[in-house]
Amino acid sequence: MIWYVSGGARSGKSRYAQELALKLSREPVYVATARIWDEDFAKRVERHRDERGPEWTTFETEKEIRSLPLDGRVVVIDCVTLWLTNLFFAFDSQIEPALKAFQREIDALAAREGTFIVVSNELGMGLHAETELGRAFTDLQGWANQYVAKLAEHACFMVSGLPLKVK
Repeated sequence: MIWYVSGGARSGKSRYAQELALKLSREPVYVATARIWDEDFAKRVERHRDERGPEWTTFETEKEIRSLPLDGRVVVIDCVTLWLTNLFFAFDSQIEPALKAFQREIDALAAREGTFIVVSNELGMGLHAETELGRAFTDLQGWANQYVAKLAEHACFMVSGLPLKVK
């Protein structure tokens, strides 16, 4: 089962996803997709690690989530945007192969036993990116979000810390 949680920056997506996971399991899993690229981001990651309690099992992976031991578990995947960034650059900023790789990963998760709470950002609601690369990534993000939302049994959009039921 896939739960899809989307919203803007600091909308409460991760908090909501973690609270949901703890309601569904006493021993949830957190899959972090971030690549740490500077000291400020490292501090953010550390703060997030500290916020999760000992009941959480944490895996950190940049691309291949399907290879993790997640069967039968309640899993928060946080987040699609950072995961896509890793895929996008692994495929030399080419949208099509990055999107296909992402779709294969999501399809593999959807075929497994377990509950997967997929957290993503809505990038297409703000200003258009100034660069061609930024516009390409926004397109990739939008198509990836649509793909997950289509497969999800449940979807919500976070606004100011409040979940709005979409599906």
